[in-house]
Amino acid sequence: MPASNSIQRVAVVGTGLIGSSWTAFFLAHGLDVVATDPAPHAERDLRGYVDRVWPLLVTLGLAPGADRARLRFEADLSTALTGVDFVQENGPERAEFKIKLFAEMDAVLPSTVILASSSSSLAMSVMQSECRHPERCVLGHPFNPPHLIPLVEIVGGRKTSLATIIAAEQFYTRLGKRTIRLNKEIPGHVANRLQAALWREAVHLVAEGVVSVADVDAAVSEGPGLRWSALGPNLIFHLGGGQGGMTHFMHHLAGPFAKMWADLGQPELTPELKAAIIQGVHEAAAGRSLEDLEKERDQAILSVLAQRPKPAV
Repeated sequence: MPASNSIQRVAVVGTGLIGSSWTAFFLAHGLDVVATDPAPHAERDLRGYVDRVWPLLVTLGLAPGADRARLRFEADLSTALTGVDFVQENGPERAEFKIKLFAEMDAVLPSTVILASSSSSLAMSVMQSECRHPERCVLGHPFNPPHLIPLVEIVGGRKTSLATIIAAEQFYTRLGKRTIRLNKEIPGHVANRLQAALWREAVHLVAEGVVSVADVDAAVSEGPGLRWSALGPNLIFHLGGGQGGMTHFMHHLAGPFAKMWADLGQPELTPELKAAIIQGVHEAAAGRSLEDLEKERDQAILSVLAQRPKPAV
């Protein structure tokens, strides 16, 4: 596998929301990027997205040599992959599509080029199943939006080599990402499973008439969400144990949480419940457009990131 600092040209395959965000991120870190997507107007939409988020990346701080002019778009996949050092794939979440795409990319790339997927739901063991060099295929799942959120979840398939996993970790870390390594494949990986667990209970509370959509969101963003932006749930509860830390928490406070687990809801997303949540979301948005909400989210993320120390490279 290539050394992290030897990766200078990245191919972004698929330029929807996640692919466009990855493109902006790689450009901001001084890399050459060649992007490809067969969709009509893909290049126009991609360049528009990069232009729109570039001021945020300027605020975060650009790497030496960072320049939007280092983006090249190629409609043809094989042409786009010529001469690249790393591939970040962001295609549709369909197993048959991913298997075919990975086999095509594998067939034209040198065996030392890492093929990383942003897939949020599919296992790498499935995607790499028709590759001649499956050992270089790895899942590098970002958290939306990748150009701002540091997290990348890394997990190999059954045929992925440890060298590939380590090389991918080193590459993402070099660019300031915070990687976590999964020891085995599991549907949804880690962060999305945590999100799903929280949202399930949020939906249950709305369905039971306990709270409105707006207030359940406030219960997260104005409460534990603020703490979670600094520390994860385990360290937060370590602090919650006072001077005794997690030991005291486990002995004296964990019991009530365990009792709540038994009472957590299993809501069914009926058409009526879906409609109620959609209506509640529109009411909570209070006339703000998706673009307004995106700006609000991104500015809040920037504020949090600005207070954090820069990760060591």
